[in-house]
Amino acid sequence: MKTFQSILMVALTWGTFAAESFTVASYNVENYLGSGQVKRKPKPPEARRAVREAILRLRPDVLALQEIGQRDVLEELRAALKTEGLDYPHLEFLQGPDPVIHLAVLSRFPIVARRSQAHVFYLLDGRRFPVQRGFVEVDIRIGGGYQFTLINVHLKSKRPVPEADQAEMRLEEARKLRARVLELLRKKEANLLLVGDLNDTPNAKPIKTVIGRRPKRLVDLRPAELPGTEGQRRIVWTSFYKTEDAYDRFDYLLASSGMVREWSPAGTRVLAWPGWGKASDHRPIIAEFNARDE
Repeated sequence: MKTFQSILMVALTWGTFAAESFTVASYNVENYLGSGQVKRKPKPPEARRAVREAILRLRPDVLALQEIGQRDVLEELRAALKTEGLDYPHLEFLQGPDPVIHLAVLSRFPIVARRSQAHVFYLLDGRRFPVQRGFVEVDIRIGGGYQFTLINVHLKSKRPVPEADQAEMRLEEARKLRARVLELLRKKEANLLLVGDLNDTPNAKPIKTVIGRRPKRLVDLRPAELPGTEGQRRIVWTSFYKTEDAYDRFDYLLASSGMVREWSPAGTRVLAWPGWGKASDHRPIIAEFNARDE
């Protein structure tokens, strides 16, 4: 009897974590802050509800967040999603030098390794600067033996700062990020997915730096709105930048050649819905993958 029960428990566990496919989403939730911040207001309840609605519309298996507040705010969001039927039992939270906004990952599947870096530095004009949000790096096991590395980032914004040129700061952060990618891609078939708000357009130098060149080049999955009428152009913008009154693509899903083999383009998109602007100045993006090495 004990043997049968043991087999049953293994089967149930396998059924919980094994999956034929899985989805990964990235979402800048725009100052998702609680009370107690000196310089920024907490996110209003209606905006929080809109963020949850966006997430519930996508229902990703793994969710990378940018601009989340303190750990208690993340826990509040996670609990609220659970009451609405979306449970994330596994999480990673990173507080870098930025005292206000942080990075996080919520996952249905186990996080089996954590290598997040809160303190990454670069030199610019002879001065030492920190990567303000650090880099989240985790390994996630989907089941059936499939595992991948997820990097979640939020590079320097286009907002000018007195310390240095914002574009040069973002480029130096991108160079540090690329160096880490190259370390991980020493394994030829590495399953690596880099996501987040890179705060620049696809042809800009920081983006090209992160993507890199062959043979260690990352692939831009370029999510778009689901097609509408025949002949409609692909709509790919993810961010509204109020300062320039511009809609741009600042949010990315970048995959290694090993992980591209598992990519399902049909399940990759930008979420387009009327309430996006109430939730954030960014729209979430999502990609689908097969949970087996191809």
